[in-house]
Amino acid sequence: MEKIKIGISSCLLGNNVRYDGGHQHDQSITDTLGPYVEWLSVCPEVECGLGIPREAMRLVGDPENPRLMTIHTGVDHTDGMLAWVEKRLRELEKENLCGFIFKSKSPSSGIGDVTIHSASGVPDSKGAGLFGGAFVKRFPLLPVIDEARLHDPLLKENFIERIFTLSRPPHPCCL
Repeated sequence: MEKIKIGISSCLLGNNVRYDGGHQHDQSITDTLGPYVEWLSVCPEVECGLGIPREAMRLVGDPENPRLMTIHTGVDHTDGMLAWVEKRLRELEKENLCGFIFKSKSPSSGIGDVTIHSASGVPDSKGAGLFGGAFVKRFPLLPVIDEARLHDPLLKENFIERIFTLSRPPHPCCL
Protein backbone atom coordinates (compact mmCIF):
# COMPACT_ATOMS: atom_id res chain seq x y z
CA MET A 1 0.00 0.00 0.00
CA GLU A 2 1.32 3.41 -0.95
CA LYS A 3 1.67 5.78 1.99
CA ILE A 4 -0.51 8.88 2.23
CA LYS A 5 1.41 12.19 2.27
CA ILE A 6 0.41 14.33 5.27
CA GLY A 7 1.92 17.63 6.36
CA ILE A 8 2.62 17.98 10.07
CA SER A 9 4.07 20.55 12.44
CA SER A 10 7.64 19.37 12.99
CA CYS A 11 7.54 19.57 16.79
CA LEU A 12 4.74 16.97 16.86
CA LEU A 13 7.15 14.42 15.38
CA GLY A 14 9.58 14.99 18.24
CA ASN A 15 11.92 17.38 16.45
CA ASN A 16 13.53 19.90 18.82
CA VAL A 17 12.39 23.01 16.97
CA ARG A 18 10.27 24.86 19.52
CA TYR A 19 11.23 28.28 20.86
CA ASP A 20 12.65 26.67 24.04
CA GLY A 21 14.65 24.07 22.10
CA GLY A 22 12.17 21.33 22.94
CA HIS A 23 9.47 19.45 21.09
CA GLN A 24 5.85 18.42 21.54
CA HIS A 25 6.11 14.84 20.27
CA ASP A 26 2.63 13.34 20.12
CA GLN A 27 3.23 9.62 20.16
CA SER A 28 -0.46 8.85 19.68
CA ILE A 29 -0.27 10.56 16.28
CA THR A 30 2.95 8.93 15.16
CA ASP A 31 1.95 5.49 16.46
CA THR A 32 -1.58 5.58 15.02
CA LEU A 33 -0.91 7.14 11.62
CA GLY A 34 2.81 6.47 11.18
CA PRO A 35 2.46 3.09 9.43
CA TYR A 36 0.11 4.58 6.82
CA VAL A 37 1.50 8.03 6.11
CA GLU A 38 4.57 9.76 4.77
CA TRP A 39 5.14 12.82 6.94
CA LEU A 40 6.07 16.17 5.42
CA SER A 41 7.49 18.05 8.39
CA VAL A 42 7.12 21.85 8.56
CA CYS A 43 8.32 24.32 11.19
CA PRO A 44 7.52 27.89 10.11
CA GLU A 45 9.78 29.60 12.66
CA VAL A 46 12.88 27.57 11.82
CA GLU A 47 12.22 27.50 8.08
CA CYS A 48 11.83 31.29 7.96
CA GLY A 49 15.23 31.68 9.60
CA LEU A 50 14.60 32.03 13.34
CA GLY A 51 17.01 30.19 15.62
CA ILE A 52 16.64 27.51 18.25
CA PRO A 53 16.15 28.49 20.99
CA ARG A 54 14.46 31.82 20.30
CA GLU A 55 12.33 34.31 22.17
CA ALA A 56 8.70 33.23 22.48
CA MET A 57 6.26 35.05 20.20
CA ARG A 58 2.58 35.90 20.11
CA LEU A 59 0.07 37.50 17.79
CA VAL A 60 -0.75 41.13 18.50
CA GLY A 61 -3.23 43.67 17.12
CA ASP A 62 -5.99 43.37 14.57
CA PRO A 63 -7.44 39.82 14.59
CA GLU A 64 -7.81 39.98 10.79
CA ASN A 65 -4.15 40.97 10.28
CA PRO A 66 -2.22 40.33 13.49
CA ARG A 67 1.48 40.97 13.89
CA LEU A 68 3.90 38.25 15.01
CA MET A 69 5.84 39.84 17.87
CA THR A 70 8.37 38.57 20.37
CA ILE A 71 6.93 38.73 23.87
CA HIS A 72 9.71 40.49 25.79
CA THR A 73 11.62 42.60 23.26
CA GLY A 74 8.75 43.38 20.87
CA VAL A 75 10.63 42.39 17.70
CA ASP A 76 8.18 42.15 14.79
CA HIS A 77 8.71 39.02 12.64
CA THR A 78 5.51 39.41 10.62
CA ASP A 79 6.97 40.48 7.27
CA GLY A 80 9.64 37.77 7.24
CA MET A 81 7.12 35.11 8.24
CA LEU A 82 4.56 36.21 5.62
CA ALA A 83 7.20 36.17 2.87
CA TRP A 84 8.20 32.65 3.93
CA VAL A 85 4.53 31.56 4.14
CA GLU A 86 3.84 32.59 0.55
CA LYS A 87 6.96 30.79 -0.71
CA ARG A 88 6.25 27.64 1.30
CA LEU A 89 2.60 27.48 0.19
CA ARG A 90 3.74 27.56 -3.45
CA GLU A 91 6.08 24.66 -2.70
CA LEU A 92 3.34 22.71 -0.90
CA GLU A 93 1.05 23.01 -3.94
CA LYS A 94 3.41 20.53 -5.66
CA GLU A 95 3.41 17.98 -2.81
CA ASN A 96 -0.03 16.41 -3.42
CA LEU A 97 -0.80 16.45 0.29
CA CYS A 98 -3.90 14.66 1.56
CA GLY A 99 -4.09 16.61 4.83
CA PHE A 100 -2.17 18.50 7.50
CA ILE A 101 -1.83 18.20 11.28
CA PHE A 102 -0.99 21.54 12.92
CA LYS A 103 0.30 22.48 16.37
CA SER A 104 -2.56 23.97 18.34
CA LYS A 105 -2.31 27.47 19.79
CA SER A 106 0.88 28.25 17.85
CA PRO A 107 1.16 31.85 16.60
CA SER A 108 2.51 30.46 13.34
CA SER A 109 0.83 27.06 12.97
CA GLY A 110 -2.45 27.29 14.89
CA ILE A 111 -5.62 26.99 12.81
CA GLY A 112 -8.18 28.71 15.00
CA ASP A 113 -7.38 28.61 18.69
CA VAL A 114 -4.52 31.10 18.80
CA THR A 115 -4.82 33.94 21.29
CA ILE A 116 -4.47 37.38 19.74
CA HIS A 117 -3.37 40.07 22.16
CA SER A 118 -4.29 43.74 22.14
CA ALA A 119 -1.54 46.31 21.60
CA SER A 120 -1.27 46.61 25.39
CA GLY A 121 -0.68 42.85 25.70
CA VAL A 122 -4.10 41.80 26.99
CA PRO A 123 -5.52 38.58 25.47
CA ASP A 124 -8.27 39.92 23.23
CA SER A 125 -9.57 37.33 20.76
CA LYS A 126 -8.86 34.03 19.01
CA GLY A 127 -7.68 33.49 15.47
CA ALA A 128 -5.35 31.48 13.29
CA GLY A 129 -1.56 31.51 13.18
CA LEU A 130 0.08 33.12 10.17
CA PHE A 131 1.01 29.87 8.42
CA GLY A 132 -1.95 27.78 9.60
CA GLY A 133 -4.49 30.41 8.56
CA ALA A 134 -2.88 30.96 5.17
CA PHE A 135 -2.69 27.19 4.57
CA VAL A 136 -6.42 26.76 5.24
CA LYS A 137 -7.24 29.62 2.85
CA ARG A 138 -4.95 28.27 0.11
CA PHE A 139 -6.11 24.63 0.43
CA PRO A 140 -9.77 24.82 1.54
CA LEU A 141 -10.58 21.25 0.45
CA LEU A 142 -7.75 19.54 2.30
CA PRO A 143 -8.49 17.99 5.70
CA VAL A 144 -6.74 19.90 8.49
CA ILE A 145 -6.73 19.37 12.23
CA ASP A 146 -4.53 20.23 15.18
CA GLU A 147 -3.16 17.73 17.67
CA ALA A 148 -5.56 18.84 20.41
CA ARG A 149 -8.63 18.17 18.25
CA LEU A 150 -7.12 14.93 17.02
CA HIS A 151 -7.59 13.52 20.51
CA ASP A 152 -11.38 13.82 20.13
CA PRO A 153 -12.47 10.37 18.80
CA LEU A 154 -15.12 11.74 16.41
CA LEU A 155 -12.87 14.43 14.96
CA LYS A 156 -10.03 11.92 14.65
CA GLU A 157 -12.25 9.45 12.80
CA ASN A 158 -13.49 12.17 10.44
CA PHE A 159 -9.95 13.37 9.70
CA ILE A 160 -8.66 9.85 9.03
CA GLU A 161 -11.60 9.02 6.75
CA ARG A 162 -11.03 12.21 4.78
CA ILE A 163 -7.27 11.67 4.27
CA PHE A 164 -7.83 8.08 3.15
CA THR A 165 -10.57 9.22 0.76
CA LEU A 166 -8.30 11.88 -0.76
CA SER A 167 -5.51 9.36 -1.20
CA ARG A 168 -7.57 7.36 -3.71
CA PRO A 169 -7.08 8.45 -7.32
CA PRO A 170 -8.11 10.79 -8.70
CA HIS A 171 -7.21 13.25 -5.95
CA PRO A 172 -10.35 15.47 -5.76
CA CYS A 173 -8.31 18.56 -4.94
CA CYS A 174 -6.44 18.20 -8.22
CA LEU A 175 -9.41 17.88 -10.58
